[in-house]
Amino acid sequence: MPPSDFASANIPDIVEQLTTDESIQLIAGVGFWKTHAVERLGVPAIKVSDGPNGIRGNHFVMGTPAKCLPSATALGSTWDPELIHEVGLKLLAPEAKLRAASVILAPTCNIQRNPLGGRSFESFSEDPYLSGMIAASYVNGVQDGGIGTTIKHFVGNDKENDRMGYDSIMSDRALREVYLMPFMLAQKFAKPWSFMTAYNRVNGTHVSENPAILQRILRDEWKFDGVVMSDWFGVYSVDLSINAGLDLEMPGVNKWRSLDLVNRSIGSRKLTVRAIKQRATKVLELVQKCATGAPEVLDGDGIERTVESEADKELMRRAAAQSIVLLKNEGGLLPLRRNDLKKVAIIGSNAKAMVLSGGGSAALKASYFISPYQGIVDALASNPDVEITYSEGARAFLTEPSLDYELVTEDGKRGWIGTWHSHINDESMTPLEETLQTDHFDETKIFVSTSAPEGITKRWTLKLRGQLLPRAKDMPFEFGLITAGRAKLYVDGELLIDNWTRQRRGNAFFGCGSEEERGVVNLKAGVRHEIYVEFCNVRGPAEGDEDEMIMDSNPGVRLGGAEVVVADDLLAEAVELAKDADAVIAIVGLNSDWETEGNDRMTLALPGRTDELVEKLVAANPKTVVVTESGSSIIMPWADKAPSIVHAWYLGNATGAAIADVLFGELNPGGKLSITFPKAEEDVPSFGHFHSENGKVRYAEDLYVGYKHFQHRKIKPAFAFGHGLSYTTFEFSDLRLSKPTVSSDEVNMNVSLQITNTGAVAGSEVAQVYVTLPTTSELTHPPLHLKGFAKVTLEPGASTTVRIELDKYAVSYWDDRFTTWAVEKGEYLIRVGPSSDQLPLEAAFVIEKGFEWRGL
Repeated sequence: MPPSDFASANIPDIVEQLTTDESIQLIAGVGFWKTHAVERLGVPAIKVSDGPNGIRGNHFVMGTPAKCLPSATALGSTWDPELIHEVGLKLLAPEAKLRAASVILAPTCNIQRNPLGGRSFESFSEDPYLSGMIAASYVNGVQDGGIGTTIKHFVGNDKENDRMGYDSIMSDRALREVYLMPFMLAQKFAKPWSFMTAYNRVNGTHVSENPAILQRILRDEWKFDGVVMSDWFGVYSVDLSINAGLDLEMPGVNKWRSLDLVNRSIGSRKLTVRAIKQRATKVLELVQKCATGAPEVLDGDGIERTVESEADKELMRRAAAQSIVLLKNEGGLLPLRRNDLKKVAIIGSNAKAMVLSGGGSAALKASYFISPYQGIVDALASNPDVEITYSEGARAFLTEPSLDYELVTEDGKRGWIGTWHSHINDESMTPLEETLQTDHFDETKIFVSTSAPEGITKRWTLKLRGQLLPRAKDMPFEFGLITAGRAKLYVDGELLIDNWTRQRRGNAFFGCGSEEERGVVNLKAGVRHEIYVEFCNVRGPAEGDEDEMIMDSNPGVRLGGAEVVVADDLLAEAVELAKDADAVIAIVGLNSDWETEGNDRMTLALPGRTDELVEKLVAANPKTVVVTESGSSIIMPWADKAPSIVHAWYLGNATGAAIADVLFGELNPGGKLSITFPKAEEDVPSFGHFHSENGKVRYAEDLYVGYKHFQHRKIKPAFAFGHGLSYTTFEFSDLRLSKPTVSSDEVNMNVSLQITNTGAVAGSEVAQVYVTLPTTSELTHPPLHLKGFAKVTLEPGASTTVRIELDKYAVSYWDDRFTTWAVEKGEYLIRVGPSSDQLPLEAAFVIEKGFEWRGL
């Protein structure tokens, strides 16, 4: 019987036939990515896969080449639900099928409470309404393609440090109006097949064992009927999580829900068989949805594949370009007119670097990548007279750059050769001489995770050998070695770095890795130097932590390196190139080392001497365009001096092509910031109470998250939420409101306005509708709430009427006295414009009779 036949299975009958042990097995994963099959009853296993900006597949190391899409903050900045639906339907769902996955672990729609959050790039916005509506389009697009989504991380996972233990302490109003709202909107408008619980606690209880959130809110109020699964290793109990409503523990490695532990809990009457079967029923229902939605996945051969069509590439490029935000453009410096250019200086650490996305579970092996440098060079190919120069300008990496394209094997293939060696036995540290398996790696970050060869001992060794490509001149070269385990680096047979005997604990490899240890060697011109790394999956001793722990689910090693340079010389070189250029394009920012799952950023500043570089470039040449790359906001002390600033987020495979499309006017930028860019970290709403202090994170800014704080405190940001310029201009006029229709549990009204393109080129604009609740209210409310938006594209001189519908969500707040949503009678204010700090139109309306409501 093919697995897809489970689409017609009678779930109650199967549940009745399940043994207790089979029921227990169904509520925990198998390995890292699959659910349990019950062959006796025809129940197939389903596979899930990361992640939010592309579908990686099974392996962190040497994974199947995949489409890397723009980060969630970028997708949020399109303000275009139709485009996001198209991305979900035409890119993400087909990619999941190519990875033999029935469910993707996405989207992430936590609130960007603070840009220091290491995983902020995975979330759409600081605003709950924009987050929820973009998330709903994402979910609908993917699920319309027959693939399930897992919306995450439910709820309050707004930072990374101490994420397994910290307690998000927040008011009931903040929980409901801000942090739960994106999930609530996604459930109302899209109904995800599954929810993933956050690692952290909320108001004292871990979410994975929190019945108030999982049962009372999610299931009872919102009527969610899908699967609730844990984040990976985000279960901390047996009976508490099962009784709270957590259906599926993931992964099936080092799990709590073993047959022994769960049966013991049943025997001690902490659990009932009935509760186990309730959880198992939800897992079976998810399997049935997968069998119905994409039967070809379950009936397929399970092999992961890469398929890239021209239509796919075009959509990826379009989505990337439409998310780019033009922050500033004094004097109409942009778009650059390529035929007028004789000399272009491309400068910056991110110009040639492979900056695809943030790090962690969002990372994947890109099927192709176009760097900003290459994108600009390609765009200028039509001008044979242009001279293009390049300088790094200022070093900006956190760890030594990858050597993916710097190592070759003896026979000249890119990469190096790894030989796997079992040890004498599971307890021994002595590897066998004989090779168990030989692999070719074209990556120098090898996160083995659970991809070690079958049959290898519990403790094992991986030996990696390659040759560094020859340099054109003698030079000092610095290597960096990070390990989750222990490792040594030898260059030409000489030990250079010992990250084995004694270690410093770090944050790499999901918090299990060491700090980077560095060593310098003098390279000879024209010589291929021999590189050898010996790695063992047993962590070495460190100061204050002498335990030599076996890395069984997260071993890894990373080798990086770069030429040693004099920082002053690098800056001087860049400034000299900039002086006589017709255009300077400075491409600077962060990367997946700075913004990553597992740890938070320490500063909003750009790394190293980047800010100094930009200051000097702008001073040297007034025709300097600054392109910034980051997944969240950064501070720009030079913003007032730079004539043109383009924020490009993380754009995935098509990065350079999309940036070039905007710089040279192939596409008129239409992105709008999904987050506020502050002038200083001290201006961020959660400043001073963002970090975990003895396990407590106090959400003291309460409702005043993002732009609501800036408006409330009258603090001028560097760039406001919703801000984004165009190469044309627009005029907003003729705001009209229909009289609200109010029933016992709903409000309906229409907002209409006219937008006119008053410039010389076609472009897009976003009408943003903000609501102010009555000043007569007994409660304090933020001055503005985004409650509607619409994106339009207009030819020069054209006008259109934009209509936006508002409902009860636009006028409701959470009344924590009566645990209900409330709509007050009184006068409400509507303000409309192109950004949160530019709202030229306003009008009032009155609700004559208030009411309360619950549910969706």
